[in-house]
Amino acid sequence: MANIIRLSPHIANMIAAGEVVERPASVVKELVENAVDAGATKVTVELRGGGMTFLRVTDNGCGMSREDARTAFLRHATSKLRCAEDLGAIDTMGFRGEALAAISSVSRIDLLTKTRGEVEGVSLHLEAGTITQESEAGCPEGTTIIIRDLFFNTPARMKFMKQDSVEAGAAAGIIQRQALAHPEVAIRFLKDGKELLNTPGDGQLLSAMAGVYGREAAAMIPVESHWEKNTVTGFVSKPTQSRPSRTHQVFFVNGRPVKSKLLQSALEEAYRNQIMVGKFPACVLHLNLPPNRVDVNVHPAKTEVKFLSEREAFDCVHYGVLAALNKTQDRPDLHLGKASGAVPVQPKPESTFRTMNVQEYKEFTNILNHAPKPEPKQAQAVLEAMRLSQPVMIPTTKPAPVEPSSSFVTQAPVSHSPLPRQESLDLPRIPSDEPASGPVTIPSKAPVPVEDFAETKEPQPIADALPHCEEPEQVILPMPEAQSFTVLGELFNTYIVVQQGDDAFLIDKHAAHERVLFEKLRAQKQEIASQSLLEPQVCRLGAEGTAEILAQKALVAELGYEVEVFGEETLLLRQIPMDITPSQAAECLADLAQDLLTGRREDRDSIRDNILHTMACKAAIKAGWHTDPLEREALVRQVLSREDLKYCPHGRPICVHLSRQMLERQFGRA
Repeated sequence: MANIIRLSPHIANMIAAGEVVERPASVVKELVENAVDAGATKVTVELRGGGMTFLRVTDNGCGMSREDARTAFLRHATSKLRCAEDLGAIDTMGFRGEALAAISSVSRIDLLTKTRGEVEGVSLHLEAGTITQESEAGCPEGTTIIIRDLFFNTPARMKFMKQDSVEAGAAAGIIQRQALAHPEVAIRFLKDGKELLNTPGDGQLLSAMAGVYGREAAAMIPVESHWEKNTVTGFVSKPTQSRPSRTHQVFFVNGRPVKSKLLQSALEEAYRNQIMVGKFPACVLHLNLPPNRVDVNVHPAKTEVKFLSEREAFDCVHYGVLAALNKTQDRPDLHLGKASGAVPVQPKPESTFRTMNVQEYKEFTNILNHAPKPEPKQAQAVLEAMRLSQPVMIPTTKPAPVEPSSSFVTQAPVSHSPLPRQESLDLPRIPSDEPASGPVTIPSKAPVPVEDFAETKEPQPIADALPHCEEPEQVILPMPEAQSFTVLGELFNTYIVVQQGDDAFLIDKHAAHERVLFEKLRAQKQEIASQSLLEPQVCRLGAEGTAEILAQKALVAELGYEVEVFGEETLLLRQIPMDITPSQAAECLADLAQDLLTGRREDRDSIRDNILHTMACKAAIKAGWHTDPLEREALVRQVLSREDLKYCPHGRPICVHLSRQMLERQFGRA
């Protein structure tokens, strides 16, 4: 066994460099953070050859004296800490005292610095961590540090470097995140003499985002929320602007760019049921909390943090983003118009009216079909009233004798005042078997056999044959409120075409109906009904997945499953959730097993929602199916009257806007 020896300072610094300095982007991060800690309001970063041969960072911060400049390159030398208690309340970017020592040990460095108010500054030249030249120099206030020949003395590290364009891209990403972390600092970035970034430094996060992301920043949703002692501010993308990866998710904790699976989960949980599977939201979020409630010293590069209360941090981000999404209008401005200016005509006081129930309506239609035929003019009047969607009122007391020339249906006033909207997609159809209680809306466009209306010698009013009722109250059969839109039809039996003024809208009927059904199922808050299988379904989950499901057997039972062991890697499904197929049930169970294996412990409501997604999708109207016009109108009315119907449970948009101006531009009219 070899003897234990103490490494030389040079080797120790090189080992530290392997932890802190992975590539030129790591050097950029450390130097820019030092400039921010020095109080700089302007920072310029220049690099050539991907940063391996030349990298310069210039700031207008406080600068360093000659003694501080010499000490700064020693290991564990820092101006940020004075005692052990300071570790519990760190509010600066750099504090470990390893960055400059590690960088200098694997590169050649030139330093120019001058403190404010001094006449002259100091110049240092270092190679492999050793000061080889020192002199006075004329330079502006602040610090300029030049890194040359990175990893010149560590060829093992050099061979892992990638192409210059890749290394420069990584450095650009670091600079962009620093610009977003410190919008109060004007940051300029030049690559091979070409300016790629220049932020104004006005303290506005949106201004920094505009410099980084361009026009995309203007479309993002602002977030501002307080939770306990934590605060979250920033911007998130709309669900329709999702990304194929998480690369555009940027989190800051007390101004420090971090990577946190906890914050990622909190963000994506806010988008649950609003974003497509496999897509991810973008964000720039600043989480600020007391320094003593977060540990930033868990990673050498300070890119990871540990929260004292993970639940508080999660809730602050989750509910802050959720509130921003809920109050943002992210669908076309399509709504129902309100009728105004019309005064409803009151019925005669001597007549009382009430709404018929289902059984009475069936009797009424039976009498109507077998009643003596009125004159053609009378039949035409009835059809016209139905075409105009006029409410039909049936008297409950015997009226005065009607002259043969009068209409056989009691004339009713037309009310133009807004009436309550229908809360269900169910159309006003009358069941053919069992009678139901409650009022019934007589369809305004009910089919009337026109050919059966013929002249008759003795027309009689059918009101004499209707059942009598002594209820004194008056109830008018509810009719839909005045429409400010027109349903023109469907495209490809999939998209409902709606016109409103100079705007047209395409509504995906499957996505809209699926969302309506999902919200209805989720609002019931009942246990998921189960169905027993005649033949058990085999579900292969692997050894680990099978073990996880069996360990969560109580949770699985709440979701409507009954499972049985069928080998080390296979389960038998004897009972599955209602309204989904065995293959869909097996797929949902496999997804749950995968989440459990990756450490994702969602609450029961989230897992229940995943099951309801499948149930709603299976029961919804399918694309390509023919839809009755009344069903189309009922679905459109649901979409127009509810602000929560923006996306299907999988995140696809429900409604797309097409303006008249857009069409005229396509045809060369505009």
